[in-house]
Parts: sequence; C-alpha cells; structure tokens
Amino acid sequence: MSESNGLGDEKYAAHPGEQHDDGLTSRLNWLRAGVLGANDGIVSTAGLVVGVAALSSERGPILAAGVAGLVAGAVSMALGEYVSVSTQRDSERSLLAKEEMELRDDPDAELEELTSIYESKGLSRATALTVAHELTEHDAFAAHVDAELHIDPDNLTSPIQAALSSALSFTLGAALPLIAILAPPASARIPVTFVAVLLALALTGQVSARLGGSRPGPAMWRIVIGGALAMIVTYLIGQLLGVAGV
Repeated sequence: MSESNGLGDEKYAAHPGEQHDDGLTSRLNWLRAGVLGANDGIVSTAGLVVGVAALSSERGPILAAGVAGLVAGAVSMALGEYVSVSTQRDSERSLLAKEEMELRDDPDAELEELTSIYESKGLSRATALTVAHELTEHDAFAAHVDAELHIDPDNLTSPIQAALSSALSFTLGAALPLIAILAPPASARIPVTFVAVLLALALTGQVSARLGGSRPGPAMWRIVIGGALAMIVTYLIGQLLGVAGV
C-alpha cells in the first residue's frame, strides 16, 4: 500500500464532498450578498407596485413606478457597494503597504511578532519560533499578512465587480414582482403578486439560511412575514390615497 495517504489525505478522504480551497469563503460571501440583494429587490419593488396597483388599475402607472423603483434601487445598491468595497480595498492596501515597510525596516521585530501570534494560538515557544522561521523563509510577506491581517493580497475584492453583482442581483429580484403585477388581468394582479413574492421570499430565505449554516425555517418565516407586512402596508396606503382622491 502506498504511504502517500498521510494524515492530510485521510482528512480529505473523510469528507469527499467538502471543499477546502482558499476561495470558498469568498464565494459563499458573494453568493450570500447576491441572495440578500435579490431579496431587497423583491421586497422594495413589490411594495411599490402593490401600492400603486391599489391606487390605479392602469398598467402605465404601475409599469412606470416599477421600472423607476427597479432602476433607482439597482443604481443605489451598485453605488453603495462600490463605495463600501472601495473604502475596504483602500484600507487593505494601506495595511499591506505598512506591513511590507515594517518587514523591510525591522525584520527581527516582525519575526518576534509572528512567533508571538503562534504562541497565542497554543504552540510552545520553541515550536512557534520554528514555524515563524520556516514561514518567513518561504514567504515572509505572505506569512505576516495572513497571520496578522487575515488578508490575501492576491484576492482583494474588486469594487466594480461588487457593484455589478449587487445591481444585477437587485434587478433580478425586482423583475419578479414587476412581471407578476403586469401579467395577470387587473382583478388578479395583487393576489398573484402576493403569492409570487411570498414564494420567492421563502426560497431566498431558505437559501440564505443554508449559506449561513442556520436553520432554514426561522429565517424563511422572518423574511416572508416581513415581505407580507411591507406589501400590506403599501397596499393600505394606496387604498387610503385612492379614497382621498389623490
């Protein structure tokens, strides 16, 4: 029998369906952000078109309000994500530059710092020093940014990619209530939209919960009840405005 099946091989063999690559967490975060963006698009657009449909049975105003809400929401999401990720990326680059300077100016102090980090994780002083020496010899910069900053310098988030992803997920989510409110005849628009939106929210709630490793039931019901309340409130406001003759 081959002796190549060591401890590491046994660990991976014990979990054949489990992923261990470094980008897994990043991809899960992106997917979770996409699900949340789609959920925002569903709820905000559904509330908007249901409110207008309660006020008017004409397709024109409903379509105009829905499209305006979709575009405004997608642009807002994209801008917010771009600004947020740009700020995070600038901070990460600043930290990386500082770490690079410290390694260049005082490598002994940085080695001691790396050793202390591994000591704090439970290694003995001798073992921590050995680990720090070996990692420093292999790639000092990579070792320090991983242990101290938990940053992968080769995998910084792109602000443009984040903005486009956020806008796309919001748009896809917003398209569902817009189609649901416009496709059926006037008498069935609001009931059809309620059902379609609540089913979509139940699905996004389940997906979000599974990505977060939590029970899908509570997450699903929270998001479904919240979406239902949003539509009920906007529907009642539309009805009141209609009664007031607006």
